[in-house]
Amino acid sequence: MKNLREGWGKESNEMRQYYVYIMTNHSRTLYTGVTNNLLLRVYQHKIKKVASFTQHYNVNKLVYYETTNDVRVAIAREKEIKGWVRRKKVTLINSVNPAWEDLSLEWMDPPPCHSEEHSYEESR
Repeated sequence: MKNLREGWGKESNEMRQYYVYIMTNHSRTLYTGVTNNLLLRVYQHKIKKVASFTQHYNVNKLVYYETTNDVRVAIAREKEIKGWVRRKKVTLINSVNPAWEDLSLEWMDPPPCHSEEHSYEESR
């Protein structure tokens, strides 16, 4: 029975997604983190849910992320990026997001209302 549980846990972990991400603020202070729920984690940063570096520096803009199915790879990558000099982190961000746009903006906003749906609601 123990082997079945261990096997199931391994399969479950292989199916999960892990994210290494970089967030910033208006003055481009950088924060690198790792999570298995990027949407929730970014939301927590934005509402300053946890007293932390990101709350103190108002780091609330997602500018980079990458995914993996292996938690060990994600943690190692986070440590690798955290060990880099700032210039190297900026180069990584610029390689995929040169305008430093908040990649989570669409996630946080409610979906747009279509005019047909809006008209239907008004006619009720």
